[in-house]
Amino acid sequence: MMKTALLASLLSTTAAFAPAQNAKTASALTAEKSPAMPFLPYPENLRGYIGDDIAFDPLRISDYFPMDYLRESEIKHGRICMAAIVGFITTDLGIIIHPLGKGLSSIAAHDVLAEKGVMGNVLLWIGITEMVSYIAVAEMLQGSGREPGYFGFGTKFLEKKSDAEVKKIKYQEIMNGRLAMLAFAGAVTQSVLYEKGFPYF
Repeated sequence: MMKTALLASLLSTTAAFAPAQNAKTASALTAEKSPAMPFLPYPENLRGYIGDDIAFDPLRISDYFPMDYLRESEIKHGRICMAAIVGFITTDLGIIIHPLGKGLSSIAAHDVLAEKGVMGNVLLWIGITEMVSYIAVAEMLQGSGREPGYFGFGTKFLEKKSDAEVKKIKYQEIMNGRLAMLAFAGAVTQSVLYEKGFPYF
């Protein structure tokens, strides 16, 4: 008798959980999907940021790091690469500013200028810039309200523009930055592997 009662109790407990599991499965299937990758759920931490209409975050990195920090990093790397790809191409076209770089390609210039101590100066100034800029980033992460990527200059291009126009300009900066990161990586790879200058093929 006791065994029968125990078995009935276990079965009723199992049955009680069945509807909840079905509901959870149904909820997962009907949850909002990422427009960029429709087979993955929408990354909720991207909401409210430029690009949330695409919501590309397949590795769910935004679940593990603050979105302000991730966006700051993306904007910074994008801006650096936009300048870098222009400088890389300009140098390979023969337009040289530094006197020690004359006659050198972008790839060859690195080793030559490193031997002459020029790259040490570059590293020093990059280090100073990083230390100063991180003050703004640290304050942002502590809730100062600073917008990622904002350093107080270049805002005149946003004056007298509607919210929609400002959002479009910011969107364009991010998209151009992403393109520049790919372009710079591709140009350097082609230059190193095939020793070819612009247009690198």
